[in-house]
Amino acid sequence: MNERVEKLLEFFAATPQDDFAPYALAQEYLAAGKTEEALGWIAKTLAIRPDHAYAYYQKARALELDDREDEALAAIDEGLAAAERAGDAKAREELKELRETLE
Repeated sequence: MNERVEKLLEFFAATPQDDFAPYALAQEYLAAGKTEEALGWIAKTLAIRPDHAYAYYQKARALELDDREDEALAAIDEGLAAAERAGDAKAREELKELRETLE
């Protein structure tokens, strides 16, 4: 485990209701190719902040890497709905672009 992951785990332990650490941990694990770990941290992120559109983006990427395309497309749909609720046009466009690459 690298130092960044260790620090993020410490931060999460100290602030379990903050969505920053679980989202950052998901990105770290995704970058390392550890998709199941990434998906677990994404789930924690979404439990804290259900409208975190970029967490759905990362979820879709992780599912795509695991060749779970149908689930990835479903995650994109959830992310699009979250982006719409949050009024996040940038996230909505990025999710649409990701969808285009999967279809």
